[in-house]
Amino acid sequence: MSAVARPALDARALRDAFGHFPSGVVAVGAEQDGVRVAMAASSFVSVSLEPPLVAFCVQNTSTTWPRLAEHPRIGISVLGESHDRAARTLASKTGDRFAGLTTTSGRGGALFVDGAPVWLNTTITQQIPAGDHAIVLLGVEELYVRDDVDPVVFHRSVFRRLHPGG
Repeated sequence: MSAVARPALDARALRDAFGHFPSGVVAVGAEQDGVRVAMAASSFVSVSLEPPLVAFCVQNTSTTWPRLAEHPRIGISVLGESHDRAARTLASKTGDRFAGLTTTSGRGGALFVDGAPVWLNTTITQQIPAGDHAIVLLGVEELYVRDDVDPVVFHRSVFRRLHPGG
């Protein structure tokens, strides 16, 4: 094992270090009056079974989150292996975030990406300031699971697929 010493904790060094931890990617979305709003997040985590809670982190500079935060319900779609391009599109700052995506609106305007292995219909419980991000805590109201679809994994700035047995 080789080590690379980085004396400064600059943003690039931290991003590189944090990128060594693989994570799933979720789409966070809502629809109201036919207008879809969504973003991608790779900082998603389960929090509690009782009550059912999940969380994700969002940059304080996000222009999408303030629009989503106004909605009574937020859809969380765990993106599947076929969504590697969608994850990049949903994370982009410009262009059509829904190019090539089919979506479904759920109860209360929660927006879901079709073909995702998990859909969670959620409500915002709390937003906690955390440095240059906010931690958004969500209560899970409904869930849908497809066991036949594997998630996409984000690792070292690359979207990867899980391989059975390896």
